[in-house]
Amino acid sequence: MDLDYNGDSGFLDPELLQLNEVSCLAIKSNPYVAHELFDQWLSLPETTLLVKSLFNKAKTGVPLNITGSVSSPKASSRNSVPPLSPRSSSSGSPRITKPRVGPSVLGSPLKVLSEPVKELIPQFYFQNGRPPPKELKERCLFRCNQFFYGHPDGLQLHEFKPLTKEICKLPSFFSAVLFKKIDVAGTGVVTRDAFVDYWINGNMLVKDAATLIYTLLKQPDLRYLTQEDFKPILRELLATHPGLEFLQGTPEFQERYAETVIYRIYYYMNRAGDSCLTLRELKRGNLIAAMQHADDEEDINKVLRYFSYEHFYVIYCKFWELDTDHDFLIDKENLIRYGNHALTYRIVDRIFSQVPRKFTSNVDGKMGYEDFVYFILSEEDKSSEPSLEYWFKCVDLDGNGVITRNEMQFFYEEQLHRMECMAQEPVLFEDILCQIVDMIGPKDEGYFTLRDLKGSKLSGSVFNILFNLNKFMAFETRDPFLIRQERENPTLTEWDRFAHREYIRLSMEEDADDASNGSADVWDESFEAPF
Repeated sequence: MDLDYNGDSGFLDPELLQLNEVSCLAIKSNPYVAHELFDQWLSLPETTLLVKSLFNKAKTGVPLNITGSVSSPKASSRNSVPPLSPRSSSSGSPRITKPRVGPSVLGSPLKVLSEPVKELIPQFYFQNGRPPPKELKERCLFRCNQFFYGHPDGLQLHEFKPLTKEICKLPSFFSAVLFKKIDVAGTGVVTRDAFVDYWINGNMLVKDAATLIYTLLKQPDLRYLTQEDFKPILRELLATHPGLEFLQGTPEFQERYAETVIYRIYYYMNRAGDSCLTLRELKRGNLIAAMQHADDEEDINKVLRYFSYEHFYVIYCKFWELDTDHDFLIDKENLIRYGNHALTYRIVDRIFSQVPRKFTSNVDGKMGYEDFVYFILSEEDKSSEPSLEYWFKCVDLDGNGVITRNEMQFFYEEQLHRMECMAQEPVLFEDILCQIVDMIGPKDEGYFTLRDLKGSKLSGSVFNILFNLNKFMAFETRDPFLIRQERENPTLTEWDRFAHREYIRLSMEEDADDASNGSADVWDESFEAPF
């Protein structure tokens, strides 16, 4: 049997040679000695027989369990053992100091017998959520005892609000919803034991705010929130918030305010556009923070996200101005008057084709109030993602997911004609296209994708160039007033600035009308808008 040694002597461990008469330090300092010793060991007849035996056993899969030693005549006279082969040797080791785990270097699997180690895996799934830590549970129980002290029969609804806010960490206008969840029998009171069983034993204590709100509002047989689910908390908000007290005498506008808030929530939060708000969408949005802000802020108009009454007032008045017959529906001729005839006929046709969003009015050729809310939010803030998606669908005529040169030219042709009619110097489409490419910087200059538009801060101006002449002219002239507004408060959105300007304008018009009528309390009989 021919044995070739291709290893490097530098890999030999001197400790494994077990040579009492030669120090390890001497071998380490002179690697040639180790190499010579290994060659001498391989040349022994006993070594050849041993290696062949091990090789045959490895091929047949017999476990290699080697004990003892093989000694040369020279080594036995000195009560020593021959050196072990290097661990990295390609020929395999004739002696093994400890059981190996895994396949042998000869390519055959070795059977290693070992006792299986049982690892205890802690519980990681809990059907009703992970139980609260003992310390948190005890702290919550202590606070519960404080709130229920002196109320052995339980708390009534008007006494339940502080507990909702301080223990449950929910906005106070959730108290009625939470109260009804616990008081299933409708007794009118919630006892300490009932609250502990629902809130602590039901593991509500450890849920995050979004999951809590989702659990409280959701209908038992659904996996999403509907618009109807938000109405109970908005009724509570209207009944208790100091900034909305003036609406108590006008229930019809309370209802309109609640509807507008819900429409705004679903416009920004329900990215699927199916009116089914999922837990994931709720967690990704900013609704929870807006609810907490509305609960803590006495001036509801400072809560710009969703709940501002001024924003509702602007939306409702804008709709009422266009709805000339006050049937709460708008047609194409009504909408074309929006913004002092700012929009082109072609874009209005696309809106009424219901390509960007299917109307909820269920009346052919008519837009309802909810549809108008989606439109005005998209029109007045083209920097938001819902708005970009809305207008992208309008301009994408063939619905292939890209906006081409021809599609943009189709909409811009009407803009060009309007500029000529107004005796303004027309801007050729070729020049406009070069400007748009510079503004957006698309990945492919031959077309624009929704991803391209969402990656640019100037995307809203692109749509204004194509179908809103008034905003196109304002963009070209770079209105210094608008630029100064943006610099003064960069946190405000385009919608926030628009709503503020319009609210001031509408307020001044109402004041002028009241003065001309001789009374600040006189309203047109067809429109009794609260202000």
